[in-house]
Amino acid sequence: MERVTLRIPKQQIEAVEQLVETGEFPNRSEAIRSAVRDMINEENAERQRRENKRPWARA
Repeated sequence: MERVTLRIPKQQIEAVEQLVETGEFPNRSEAIRSAVRDMINEENAERQRRENKRPWARA
């Protein structure tokens, strides 16, 4: 794994900390990794939906 340094607003970090404190995630890193995975999956799904709406555009 690679290390990435982020600057995140305090309010968002507090929200992530709350998820950790309630046991939703074991730590901040896993919570942020999960958010990134979700974002990538959503973007890929949206891209797939757009491509399916334009079957003529496929190579």
